[in-house]
Amino acid sequence: MDDELKKTLSIKIKRLDMFPNHFFGIAEINNEDYKINIQGQSIMREKLIKLPIKFNDEKALVHLNGINGAHFEDILNYKGESEWIEIDSDGILYYLADHQDQITNIDILSRY
Repeated sequence: MDDELKKTLSIKIKRLDMFPNHFFGIAEINNEDYKINIQGQSIMREKLIKLPIKFNDEKALVHLNGINGAHFEDILNYKGESEWIEIDSDGILYYLADHQDQITNIDILSRY
């Protein structure tokens, strides 16, 4: 089995607005716009990602990157398809709180 991670998907952040407990905006995948919601995980919820397109792995390495060398990574569980891009991760939420205007892309890496 090949366990090497490959860049599976690239998400371009077009707009990301901060609210008290989450970020909400518009992002682009393959020239198609989708709503994006990024929030923290709760005691009942694990770190997760849901995507509006097919994804073939049970886990994803989510890599935020942008201007001035800004970057952050977290491993999230893939929990199925959604109409939106949904990310539940305390680490990503807290990083965005300090670097919201620097993040331009989110790359998703997986084994497939």
